[in-house]
Amino acid sequence: MTDRALARIDLSAVRRNCAELKRRIGDAQLCAVVKAEGYGHGAAWCARAALAGGASWLAVATAEEAAELRRHGSRGRILVMGALSAEEAGVALVADADIVAWREPFARLVARKASAAGIRARLHVKLDTGMGRLGTPDPDEALALIALADGHKGLDAAGLMTHFATADELQSEFFDQQLERFRPVVEQVKRSHPNCVVHAANSAAVFRDPGAHFDMARCGIAIYGMDPFHEDPSARGLEPALRLESYVADVKRLEPGASVGYGRSWSAQRETEVAVLPIGYGDGYRRGLSNRAELLIGGRRFPVVGTISMDNITVDLGPDSGVRPGDAATLIGSDGDERVPAEEIAAHVQTINYEVSCGIAPRVRRLYHQDGDPQPQHPELEHADGESA
Repeated sequence: MTDRALARIDLSAVRRNCAELKRRIGDAQLCAVVKAEGYGHGAAWCARAALAGGASWLAVATAEEAAELRRHGSRGRILVMGALSAEEAGVALVADADIVAWREPFARLVARKASAAGIRARLHVKLDTGMGRLGTPDPDEALALIALADGHKGLDAAGLMTHFATADELQSEFFDQQLERFRPVVEQVKRSHPNCVVHAANSAAVFRDPGAHFDMARCGIAIYGMDPFHEDPSARGLEPALRLESYVADVKRLEPGASVGYGRSWSAQRETEVAVLPIGYGDGYRRGLSNRAELLIGGRRFPVVGTISMDNITVDLGPDSGVRPGDAATLIGSDGDERVPAEEIAAHVQTINYEVSCGIAPRVRRLYHQDGDPQPQHPELEHADGESA
């Protein structure tokens, strides 16, 4: 069956990217961030590949994402990084996930729930060193939460963390300022809790400064082979895992002056052929790419012309392309010697590569493979120690 829209995910690329990141961080642990359905790639599948590549932790944003990973068989450490309601905290505890806290009332709520369940909740205290979102900006409050967890039978002081706002901006000095604000708190915590896992680095910080690696690095965008600095992933040893495909449903010959699509935003300037592909913004191929993007057919670049609609796009082939109905098209990824990376797509619509992959709609089928070899339809995660679920 030919898919109107298909996302091919190379799990071997995810595994190799994780191996490269682990090589860079040395003795620090690698935490693979698989929130938002693995940045659109598939959380369960990519978690398994990440663990095979050297990750020993997984991270998500929500309690339900942690529970879903457990349903797929993961038994390793999972960190829920986002804010949680009382009900969501209960879900995270049932999933045996580590939880982030930065205020005493929430930490005590988690402690009560854990004590009632006869377990100890693992807390990671978040210090806001400049991101300005979640976390306490007060080092004393962070240290007090560590002490609270240390002295409560329902809590363990498992981690200390922060998050960088400008790690991907190489000219920004704010990254260094955040690191300097974090270090004194790290030193105090390590004196009293040497086993507390300290983590701060995202993908960009891993490449930018080894001093930010601490005990663990939380990598998201890089494990999928996209560049955290929005440049060329291959320059950093990263291999894109995603390829978005469609096919040529029809080829139409146009006379000069003929138009295609809503609003007649493009008209032929010469006699030409136009390919119609059955993919559109309903699949996550953004409308803002109209008359801007290029895609690949038979390893050659062609411009996307006319207004992208929900289910179709049109491509100017020129007068004698040789393209025929049924030919495969690559909208993101490589074909022969040519490639259209997610970073290029992002630049056209003034966004970031994260949004490009996260925006691929659920109706686009994901096909998982290892260097071209298809994978079974129902993944089971490997444990962090390498055992199968």
